[in-house]
Amino acid sequence: MPTTRRSFLKLSAAVGGSIGLGAIPQMYSVLLEGEAAGAKAASGNPLNILILGGTGFTGPCQVRYALSRGHKVTVFNRGRTHPGELPDGVEQLIGDRNGKLDALKGRKWDVAIDNPTTLPVWVRDAAEILKGNVDRYIFISTISVYSDKSKPDLDETGALAKYSGPDAMKETMEAVRASNFELYGPLKALAEAEAEKWFPGKSMIIRPGLIVGPGDETDRFSYWPVRIDRGGHVLAPGTPSDPVQFIDARDLAEWTIRMAEQRTTGIYNATGPSPALSIGGLLEGIKAAENSAAKLIWVDADFLAAQKVEPWSDMPVWVPPRGDMLGFSRTSIKRALEKGLTFRPLAVTTRETLAWFKSQPAVRQEKLKAGLSPAREAEVLAAWSARLK
Repeated sequence: MPTTRRSFLKLSAAVGGSIGLGAIPQMYSVLLEGEAAGAKAASGNPLNILILGGTGFTGPCQVRYALSRGHKVTVFNRGRTHPGELPDGVEQLIGDRNGKLDALKGRKWDVAIDNPTTLPVWVRDAAEILKGNVDRYIFISTISVYSDKSKPDLDETGALAKYSGPDAMKETMEAVRASNFELYGPLKALAEAEAEKWFPGKSMIIRPGLIVGPGDETDRFSYWPVRIDRGGHVLAPGTPSDPVQFIDARDLAEWTIRMAEQRTTGIYNATGPSPALSIGGLLEGIKAAENSAAKLIWVDADFLAAQKVEPWSDMPVWVPPRGDMLGFSRTSIKRALEKGLTFRPLAVTTRETLAWFKSQPAVRQEKLKAGLSPAREAEVLAAWSARLK
């Protein structure tokens, strides 16, 4: 299923990019339930945390949660995203991962959390400065590093994508985009290796899947709450039992901070939820959370393929579980669950994502960045109805 895999790689790259590269307007003003209210104070001494990035999607969630637990936070970024929106008490260091790292010199932190990195050279250059000046290094990676998604229950020992270019340390983000993101997984895998090389026994690698929730500018999940809220006949992909996996950005961020507190090392897949969820459970759960009367019309995967409706991009979150993507939405998260990874209810993510989307300017709401347009959805549903008749 090569088309599906290309779409997966491209949107998986958007996951990693949105973590720290700053695509989220007014992110710090978004209400992040559970970070400011009800968060328990961290046990032991407060940490001095360096967050590389910190102003994109997951970064602000990390910042707010860390502050709520009494930690000291420094962020390092270019200072171009949401200037002036950092919470009080957060130190901001200005620089650039492309060779402008002087602001990191001569400083010490208990832990560094590396959010936005795709290129292994970014890890190497930061590590040359931070080695000996940070006790632990947490690298936010991606499940895109795995070379084979054809087997369900893939765990952290799975084979990784291999880089076949001339020099990984000379690759650029422009080259990644030009490759249609085929370079993304292999370079992320090499970036992981750099983290482990420079911080042996002191690194933690977190491999998230699809990251969702309020503030997600890619609409990879938002499409469904918005579409179901609109009502009517909703095109639902595949069969209701097809598995799906994703994680709320706040759950990922909060768990990352707790792992920093616990001095955790090793490699962990971090997606969800648990118990496992199907596309039917997802869409019916969204309907229930919104008290929606929308009617789901299930359309099989072969018909969608014939209609050139792409999994993952046209039908967000979902990929048909077959062929080389059989295990795509069945990644094992056993290790992370054993380390306390938790998930807020689907209803909370649904309602707060929808509320955030509706708070955006009208021009932003006019066209979703993922999913089918209303006209295209109606066209496909009409074709499906005609076939059934």
